[in-house]
Amino acid sequence: MKLFQPSARATQWLLVIGFCALGYALYMRYLAIEQTPVGLACDGGLDTWLCVSRRVAIKLYMVGAFGIAALIVAAVNLLRPSLLLFAIALAISALGVVLYNAGLSGLAIALLVLSLARRAPEPE
Repeated sequence: MKLFQPSARATQWLLVIGFCALGYALYMRYLAIEQTPVGLACDGGLDTWLCVSRRVAIKLYMVGAFGIAALIVAAVNLLRPSLLLFAIALAISALGVVLYNAGLSGLAIALLVLSLARRAPEPE
């Protein structure tokens, strides 16, 4: 019985994807969302990519989209492990943990860890 374990090269790509998502989430939270001058400028009508991405992140947070999406993708990955689903769930979970959806995103991370104990899908 072979478990779902990414190869060394795939693990390196997963690390890159995870750290990039985490870095972007930290940037958005601490340098765009929580900065008062940036918030005042964006609310005052400034129309830059930072203000647009700030508004999108806040709206997604308000409906819990990061946590819900991470949980759904991680659950699908638990049922049928796949490297692509694992990478998507990892990125969304990293965004959700930092951008105020920590409960569901933490559960999604737990499901991702459990998916590593599943059997690898048989090649068709």
